[in-house]
Amino acid sequence: MSGLAITGLGLVTAAGIGVEASWAGILRGESTASADPALSGMVTDFSCRVPGFDADAQLGRRTAWRQERCAHLARVAAREAVADSGLDPATWNGARVGVVVGNSLGGTMTFEQQYEILRAEGESQVTPLLIPMAGTGSPTAWLSLDLGARGPSLAPATACASGATALGVAWDWLRSGICDVVVTGGAESALSPLIMAGFGQLGALSTRSGDPATASRPFDADRDGFVAAEGAGILVLERIEDAKARGARVHARLAGYGGASDAYHITAPHPHGDGVERASRIALEAAGLHPCDIGHVNAHGTSTPMNDVIEGSLIKRLYPEGTPVTSVKGTIGHALGAAGGIEAVCTVLSVRDGIVPPTANLDRLDPRIDLDIVRKIPRQLDIRAAVSNSFGFGGANGVVVLTRD
Repeated sequence: MSGLAITGLGLVTAAGIGVEASWAGILRGESTASADPALSGMVTDFSCRVPGFDADAQLGRRTAWRQERCAHLARVAAREAVADSGLDPATWNGARVGVVVGNSLGGTMTFEQQYEILRAEGESQVTPLLIPMAGTGSPTAWLSLDLGARGPSLAPATACASGATALGVAWDWLRSGICDVVVTGGAESALSPLIMAGFGQLGALSTRSGDPATASRPFDADRDGFVAAEGAGILVLERIEDAKARGARVHARLAGYGGASDAYHITAPHPHGDGVERASRIALEAAGLHPCDIGHVNAHGTSTPMNDVIEGSLIKRLYPEGTPVTSVKGTIGHALGAAGGIEAVCTVLSVRDGIVPPTANLDRLDPRIDLDIVRKIPRQLDIRAAVSNSFGFGGANGVVVLTRD
């Protein structure tokens, strides 16, 4: 079994800032959803925001004011991941370092704020930083600048599969020899009123405003939609031989990636999970594994009525009966374009540490979902290989296979 070495991990989630704090919160399985003042008065007036995140303190005021929050989150997670890898941007060959960070919606808060300024004060008062702040490529660009990474850069925008797609691009760059190191994952902060109104009008959001802590409940019979979140999950990838040669700690291996499109509907998933199954089989083939080799599935598990049933059926059909499944979205919400990166980090930790976090708020399993869902408390497991699923509007699907080093 070969694959790529995962030598660095970084996390910023609603469960905490940093891998240690985030993972501890995710393992507790307690919801982080709460009332969101920015969404006050809306039908869904709650979200999963990163608590206590001070961009000025983390990055310096002179730097932070020029960036959108999604870039702030990405930079903090990336700095942690690079430090964890033992690599030094001051001495590495930046021309051989790539950056690819998935982001779905860009700087929505900046767009909304600047549009209000345009209407109230005229175009002369719109900030010249609008375009670099608001684009989906902002996190990638700032990481390249921050790290002196002069290799290729890319910002995949495949909706909620963006973070997983980024890992797939990194997989290709390293295997083809374009890069020696790739900093990759996903970052998102799109908790603005307009975007939340859009998701609400699609019927995608939970409306449990009276009890937000119980709103995100993947696979539960009483689920009514997802809870939007923000965050970033960043990984440092290298070829195995390079990592071993420098004596790096390898958390786990990215053993395979598969991407496939439903080509079915702009917002609804394929009713039989056709694209997901193809992406899964491509990823498994790339890893040289069979479905029976998979010891854990980190599900996309959004807590929406349609997604959870379709994904549940696919997992039941593809993997052996009793394969332990979890969705961390019950705890940290759905971080949209960042979800694939965050959940890849979580799956790495499950494989490395032999533990699967519980699915929060799963009180009564939907009878249409016949799976072994980890709930209530973490489960200790000997996991040699696991998969992380990510799906997005437009029928984008990304699946990564992660294995123990």
